[in-house]
Amino acid sequence: MEAVLRCEGLVKRFDDRAAVDGVGFEIAAGETYGLLGPNGAGKTTTISMVCGLLKRDEGTVIVAGEPIDTSSVEERRAIGYVPQEIALYPDLTARENLRFFARLYGLSDRMDERVDEVLDVVGLTDRADDKAEEYSGGMQRRLNIGIGMLHEPDLLILDEPTVGVDPQSRNAILDSVAALGSLGMAVLYTTHYMEEAERLCDRIGIIDEGRIVAEGDRRELIGLIGEADTVTLQITGADGCAERVAAIEGVESAQLEGEELIIIAHNAGSLLSEILVVVRDAGATVKGVNVDEPDLEAVFLHLTGKALRD
Repeated sequence: MEAVLRCEGLVKRFDDRAAVDGVGFEIAAGETYGLLGPNGAGKTTTISMVCGLLKRDEGTVIVAGEPIDTSSVEERRAIGYVPQEIALYPDLTARENLRFFARLYGLSDRMDERVDEVLDVVGLTDRADDKAEEYSGGMQRRLNIGIGMLHEPDLLILDEPTVGVDPQSRNAILDSVAALGSLGMAVLYTTHYMEEAERLCDRIGIIDEGRIVAEGDRRELIGLIGEADTVTLQITGADGCAERVAAIEGVESAQLEGEELIIIAHNAGSLLSEILVVVRDAGATVKGVNVDEPDLEAVFLHLTGKALRD
């Protein structure tokens, strides 16, 4: 699929320090791409260059087929940007905020229709006529997202939109973001929360000290560290069961410990149905199943030598 965003060789130096050093990636329409890294890794600097808000020292940025510069507002119409900071008028209602920004975007022809669509996507329809200052922090961030997507950009950039919100509001924000891919937008999502990247992103770029150190979907990234999944079956009547499971292609080992069959396998999710059939055909009864997979935290630790929150 044709890339909505293509950036190559992005470099930004502050004095003698390279905050971003040769970063490049692509995002297709309908794809959510996560830029995952700790605070100070270069995420915000990267997206500021992608938006044209920060002049890059080197590299190119192309959005919807057009090169992006810092000098032209017109070039950036294909981009929606949601910053970490709340950017609302607190004494206006959600609807009034959206109508104000719609006029700035030149959406007067279908403004009310578009405002209603956005309120629905971010889940604020029932609070549309309440002032933004009466909203929780999470609701304000959802309204911020609505403003960023109001003009139907080809690329929507979200810079750590869940920072500082409570768990319930955070979940609502993630639900709103998850709906954006179905609208055909390319989404660039920066975060230092591992579970957000796993939940939302089709592909992930791991950034550390200004460089992309790995890129891929969740399974591809986990494959980099070569760790296998662990499947634990609670079973009864398991005589000879372990040997049969161990013979399945992709299974490294199967060992019976009491009433638990411990299986080590690569890509266990794709093998699980075959494992259960073999266990059943061996005359065993399965009372419980648990699958433990290596996570992105383990990948990050392996690639960078430190935990994500360090």
